[in-house]
Amino acid sequence: MAPPPIAPTTADGRWLAAVCASRLLFNQIFVAYAAILPLLQEAWGMSSAQAGLVQSGWHAGYVVSLFAAGLIADRFGARRTFLAMSFAGGLAALAFAAFADGARSALALYALAGVFAGGSYTPVLAIISQRFPPATRGRAMGWYLAAGSLGYAIALGMSGTVVTWGGWRASLYVAAAAAMAGAFYGLWLMRGVPDEPHLAHPAAPALERIREVLRNKPAMKVVWAYTFHSWELLGVWAWMAAFLAFAAARGSGIDAKAAGLGALLAGLTHLTSMAGSLVGGHLSDSRGRTYVMLLMGSVSIACGFVFGWLVTAPLALLVGVGMLYNLAGIGDSSTYSTALTELVPARILGTAYAIRSVMGFGAGIVSPWAFGFVLDAGRGGGLSETAVWGLAWSVLALGALPGPLVAWSLRRMPESAAMAVGRR
Repeated sequence: MAPPPIAPTTADGRWLAAVCASRLLFNQIFVAYAAILPLLQEAWGMSSAQAGLVQSGWHAGYVVSLFAAGLIADRFGARRTFLAMSFAGGLAALAFAAFADGARSALALYALAGVFAGGSYTPVLAIISQRFPPATRGRAMGWYLAAGSLGYAIALGMSGTVVTWGGWRASLYVAAAAAMAGAFYGLWLMRGVPDEPHLAHPAAPALERIREVLRNKPAMKVVWAYTFHSWELLGVWAWMAAFLAFAAARGSGIDAKAAGLGALLAGLTHLTSMAGSLVGGHLSDSRGRTYVMLLMGSVSIACGFVFGWLVTAPLALLVGVGMLYNLAGIGDSSTYSTALTELVPARILGTAYAIRSVMGFGAGIVSPWAFGFVLDAGRGGGLSETAVWGLAWSVLALGALPGPLVAWSLRRMPESAAMAVGRR
């Protein structure tokens, strides 16, 4: 298992706050496309399936990024991996903002940005796991994910404002500039952060590390539960702003005003996902990792089965359900990351994160496209907009259904006692 970390101090708290600020800035690019999707769909003449495919391209690149980041971090260190990939991601985000002008170029450039973006995520989780003990590790990781959610909310709100006066390309530039600023801030705050203890010894070959993780049954249950969770969450993030923009337009066509309002309302729902990360992190320390997986997973699935059918409901009700959906959807995200630190040795933690990321974000590659496909198929079949949106959101919930079942089976394994100081 991981070597005992140094007891956290006030300086650790300040460092965590600074790392969270860096993530907040970098995460602006994560939802830059989804925030203005209806406008880009019109400007570039994309079908819903094509629009979803561009978002899927980001997730595909992100899968590559997270897998590479995990393997590279085990070999060269999480700090170096974080710095190198964050800067590359910021530059790729600027290229997307400057040169994307259609479905094909957007797919290629947004996927390229995704190829580097994972370096700002899992390597920092590895550093946090070394800096904070199990009793407070869930909360520390919850704060880090909450910062990402706040970044999403700010990005959506900012896009909703910027797009009304500067257009969609200005919105992309602002998000890319924020990501670049996050990379520079990360360079400053990583001064003096040591490399992990396991780097003092030669790393095992990558295939050997991968096999060791795959043979770890409780760890793989965490990975599978995360995979079903990601199918839903990444689909939610891809389509929330577009759904709320459609609802706000009330059948009159989505213009810049409706798209901006949809982005602002989606940003509001991301504020509650920030609360979800904090609540989930606290509960995972106090009640157990699988407790949070079961609770949050069940609530988010229930939201998915009803959300789309409310498309003609008052906006206040839609936003309220969307807020609960995002809160529960991300409420267990940090728990999967924390659980892996307690079930695999530190020397292969990066590899475990890499496998988790490939499977989880692999599901996230498909779900935005599947959502868009259902929209196109439903409209082509003459279904009402209520039925079309209801079925599309239900597809996300159906894909997430096995997650709580896997979490329950993990809870019943004796090895799960290693999590949350015995709270499972």
